[in-house]
Amino acid sequence: MANITLNRKEFEKHIKLTRSVESQIPMFGTPVESINAEEIELEIFPNRPDLLSLQGFVRAFKAFLGKQTGLQKYKTQKSGHKLIVEKSLPKEWPYAVACIVKSLDLNDEKIKEVIDIQEKIGATMMRNRKKGGIGLYPLENIKFPVRFIGRDPDKIKFRPLEFPTEITGRQILSKHPTGRTYANICQDWDKYPIFIDSANNLMSMPPIINAHNMGKIDETTKDVFIEATGPNLETIKQAITIMATTLADMGGKIYSIECVQQNNKKEDIPNMAPETLKINLEDINSLLGLELKESDLQKLLPRMGYDYSNNKV
Repeated sequence: MANITLNRKEFEKHIKLTRSVESQIPMFGTPVESINAEEIELEIFPNRPDLLSLQGFVRAFKAFLGKQTGLQKYKTQKSGHKLIVEKSLPKEWPYAVACIVKSLDLNDEKIKEVIDIQEKIGATMMRNRKKGGIGLYPLENIKFPVRFIGRDPDKIKFRPLEFPTEITGRQILSKHPTGRTYANICQDWDKYPIFIDSANNLMSMPPIINAHNMGKIDETTKDVFIEATGPNLETIKQAITIMATTLADMGGKIYSIECVQQNNKKEDIPNMAPETLKINLEDINSLLGLELKESDLQKLLPRMGYDYSNNKV
């Protein structure tokens, strides 16, 4: 489980925090840790990583309150860019996906929110980065296509984020604070994964650290490149969708990237096509010990952010 702290002023731009609304928060399955004039602290359960940001929580809670029900749709456009995942990668870290979000208006508070959701995803659904990592970069610095490759750690050399000098990939694990924190993930690998662009700029060494000159966003950043990497393709696809939709809720526009995996399978990411599940009312009532009617499903499922019709969610 993870705790998130929401800026109360930003929250109330979307939902006025009356006593009635406050009483509904724990009923949504998000226990309230504390509320004061400045902040709202909530506990988020592991099965809802989409609630780890202000934007994600507001989106879902609005539906629960009946203010904006059903499945929220997000438009995506094709960027025309490509990510190529190469066979030189370590077997422990074989997958990568990426996308672009443009037209952001970032300030210091929003940047802190972005970093916070990035860290929360890494700590929870990615199990302290053991199951994956996620990174953001100013798009303007990147030349496409981008490649995700494996390289001898002693032959990797770049300046990691907020570090004064260039050091090798192996040295990052002992000399950089973030490297020391997550060294146990990759220290025994023969090769370390890195992103490089078509100009041969080294962008990052996932899941450890971005390059300082390529991977630092600030208040002038309008367009971002987002990547997620790890040992499970479905997990990183879910993570990048959460990050992309969070930024879209901040006012950004999502652009997909054609991601080519080691087996040459191609997919435009993020894939925003909703999954469909067929449900049976009799089974639901048996499982929950209730006596729900079809009209109840039509009313209640949209309040949890689902579209529902003809026994399909």
